[in-house]
Amino acid sequence: MDKKAYNIHIIGAGLSGLIAAQVLEQKGYHPTIIEATDRVGGRVKTDFIEGYQLDHGFQVLLTEYPMAKKYLDYETLELQKFYSGAVVFNDGKQKIIGDPLRNPSLLLKTLAANVGSFSDKLKILKLNAALKKKTLSAIFNAPETSTLKLLTTYGFSQNIIQNFFKPFFSGIFLEPKLATSSRMFEFVYKMFGTGYASLPKAGIEAIPKQLKTNLKNTSWLFNSRVERVEDGKVVLSDGQELQSHFAIIATTPDQLISNLKNQSTTWKSCDTLYFETENRLISKPLIGLLSNKETLINNIFYHTSIETTNTPQKQLLSVTVVKNHSLTEQELQKRIEEELGRFCKINTLRFLKRYQISQALPNLSNIQYDLAPSETKIKDTIFLAGDHLLNGSLNAAMLSGEKAALGLIEVLEEGQNLAQFTSEYR
Repeated sequence: MDKKAYNIHIIGAGLSGLIAAQVLEQKGYHPTIIEATDRVGGRVKTDFIEGYQLDHGFQVLLTEYPMAKKYLDYETLELQKFYSGAVVFNDGKQKIIGDPLRNPSLLLKTLAANVGSFSDKLKILKLNAALKKKTLSAIFNAPETSTLKLLTTYGFSQNIIQNFFKPFFSGIFLEPKLATSSRMFEFVYKMFGTGYASLPKAGIEAIPKQLKTNLKNTSWLFNSRVERVEDGKVVLSDGQELQSHFAIIATTPDQLISNLKNQSTTWKSCDTLYFETENRLISKPLIGLLSNKETLINNIFYHTSIETTNTPQKQLLSVTVVKNHSLTEQELQKRIEEELGRFCKINTLRFLKRYQISQALPNLSNIQYDLAPSETKIKDTIFLAGDHLLNGSLNAAMLSGEKAALGLIEVLEEGQNLAQFTSEYR
């Protein structure tokens, strides 16, 4: 059969599905992506509201991600780099801790900040150097413990764990206790140490938009929700049945495949609230951390501290909450505004929008960096992709999409080679 004639369906237009489609196109196939919403991106989206760019949750791209370097054009994305460090709010005061080797202007403030001891700051530099040399294979093959236990093993004081590591990595891992795998900590720390946290000038959704423009032979079905996937067909929620030779499920599969065992994914959630403010309390592109145990707020960021496509009149502040709560939106907004005033001396002009993200990151143990293409096959004609297969990161989402496509191609082309061999030697 001609490669173009195969009905290959990809369920989900997030990063996994987009990369899977690109790999299939490179091999001559013409897949179809089925997406429940009106546009690409999955969890990686940006809204434009009243001149502001609001990402669906505070997200960053780590420029050192291997898959990002492989598949993204950084220059076209116009990446805006963050400073390597953070502003810690404690007792209403700002204290800056940063990497003076990258941003020399932070040296004196970092030395003066009583966020951890001088010994702690030397240990951070040593950890940076050690992880730069440590391979990804060594990181993901190491025995797994919690991030908190690992930091204690490294000898960091409770001061710097509470005031820096907990709020900083809680915002990344979306859980406040640093129970996340030590492998994930070392991987992310290595990525920060060798690259930069960044955002595209047009917001985080510029990433999936760029991937979509790379696709020339992919068909699209937007606003189409999949009910289930079977060998030979994809059934939509409106009852329509699509005949399918192969399918890649680039979203959580447990609701789409009957009798699926051991594939149910649990998720970490978070809230991100956006506010308009008159002034910017943090002048440089640094994340603000709240280390007080009482606060719901975990971290803040002024998106107007970096260049954006839109030029708003005022300042845009995002607030991330990772702790569980049962507050209504109005109660949450009031609580956040009170904490901003009390702990940061920030006064808001108005509330813009809340993003309540119930499936922000997969909650995983025994996390891995990579998998073989054959490991993505769940049934004879059905393959899986998504960061839930590996680890909660944009890198894992892209890598799993690549591997699912390669697994499908292996099955297809082995079958073609066998058919050709059989016909030649009859």
